[in-house]
Amino acid sequence: MATETDTLSATFAALADPTRRAILARLADGEATVGELANPFRISAPAISRHLRVLADAGLIEREIDARWRICHLRADALRGAHDWLATYRRHWEGNLDRLVEFVERTHATGTAMHTAGPRRKKP
Repeated sequence: MATETDTLSATFAALADPTRRAILARLADGEATVGELANPFRISAPAISRHLRVLADAGLIEREIDARWRICHLRADALRGAHDWLATYRRHWEGNLDRLVEFVERTHATGTAMHTAGPRRKKP
């Protein structure tokens, strides 16, 4: 049984390749045969098979054989672990960005007030 960390590593390794991300994007629209998935790419059938094996090993897709067709399905629930892991960091960065916005607004308000008052002139 794979640990959560191993699952995350496999998920992110699978997502690291643009061809595999494109395959997942296509499967988000519905199931597809291996041939349909291979069509947009200028790579060999064995290369597509390797990409599909990586996605299947990571649990991101399921493959089935229906007569002479090999059909792939997206397993969107498999992305839940990656989503949850990223959400933790999103909250962290959103908090930092909120503090940055407050700082900039405070600084801008102070700078505007000083600019409006203008510099003090000495009387001759």
